[in-house]
Amino acid sequence: MENRDLTGLELVTESGPGVLHQLTGVIARHAGDIASVEIIEDGATEARIYFEIRLAKGVAADLVEDLTQLPIVRQLKQVDTLDKIYGKRIIIVGGGAQVGQVAIGAISEADRHNIRGEHISVDTIPLVGEQPLAAAVRAVGRLPRARALVLAGSLMGGEIERAVREVRAQGLLVVSLNMAGSVPEAADLVVTDPVQAGVMTVMAVAETAKFTLERLKRRVF
Repeated sequence: MENRDLTGLELVTESGPGVLHQLTGVIARHAGDIASVEIIEDGATEARIYFEIRLAKGVAADLVEDLTQLPIVRQLKQVDTLDKIYGKRIIIVGGGAQVGQVAIGAISEADRHNIRGEHISVDTIPLVGEQPLAAAVRAVGRLPRARALVLAGSLMGGEIERAVREVRAQGLLVVSLNMAGSVPEAADLVVTDPVQAGVMTVMAVAETAKFTLERLKRRVF
């Protein structure tokens, strides 16, 4: 298989119908495989768009030149990819106090691995209510680079449990605090101590760790 590099491009363009069509047409002519695209800003006259594109070696400079020639393109710069900068994402969702404690463990452990060359970032959002939490769980499955979700709360079940099973089926690792409700039964791993939950989640996604869920003889700690 052809060796390809992942390239990040940030463009400022005119705003309006057909802009993405013109940009992706040029990318396709260079056999670029678009891994990610995001419209960062979409104003009345101007848009800012970010692409991550897999390209054959030596092609990036030609692609940049051809994109710059498009009348709709006002600015273009080649940037480091978000994977290179922020890497794998761990998302912590739930009650504020528990989210904060999980974050302490996750951030401390991520720092240890990032010093050794990993790139792991931690995102948090305190939420309450079955429907908002279920929606947040499902949305994690749509977030780029999300590798693991930690559910931090005292009681979660019902629609949240169904959402957990859905994102696990998509390949997302789900860690739950040992709480009331049915969510712990649906999670990959259940950890009682919130700080330890954060630590173990980072260890599970870090390539520099020798910890794998498959080798655990139990899933509740």
